[in-house]
Amino acid sequence: MKDLGDFLTEQGYVRVKLKKTVTNHFEIRAKINKARGRFILDTGASKSCVGIEDAEAFNLMTEESEHKASGAGPSEIDTLMSEKNTLEIGNFKLKGTQLILIDLQHINNALQKQDAEPVNGIIGADILIESKAIIDYDKKYLYLFNKRKK
Repeated sequence: MKDLGDFLTEQGYVRVKLKKTVTNHFEIRAKINKARGRFILDTGASKSCVGIEDAEAFNLMTEESEHKASGAGPSEIDTLMSEKNTLEIGNFKLKGTQLILIDLQHINNALQKQDAEPVNGIIGADILIESKAIIDYDKKYLYLFNKRKK
């Protein structure tokens, strides 16, 4: 009998190793517009985001946004938006990606207080849904559907 990974790769999925952090999050390495970064995988985040301080590093063209981000904290967070970006996670590539830019300082401060490394952003449900993502929590793999292979 085939295991899940073999079955999914035959169906056109790309397999990406996940790293479990000391905070019990899954972290992945990804590229945005060919620049590398570290991201938390967050199925509860509706939109994927990048830290405002990393806009230049990821070659993000930003524009004002009326969208307010909210999270576990009590207040809303001002945002910027960036359209038409290329996201690469392992051998998976997604063009035309919209990203929200937020101040990640409070998130990175919380991570560092728990001896975790800071991140450049969050891969949220928008990307996971579009890529038909499947997470194998036991073996720590993320599977993303590669439209070009199928």
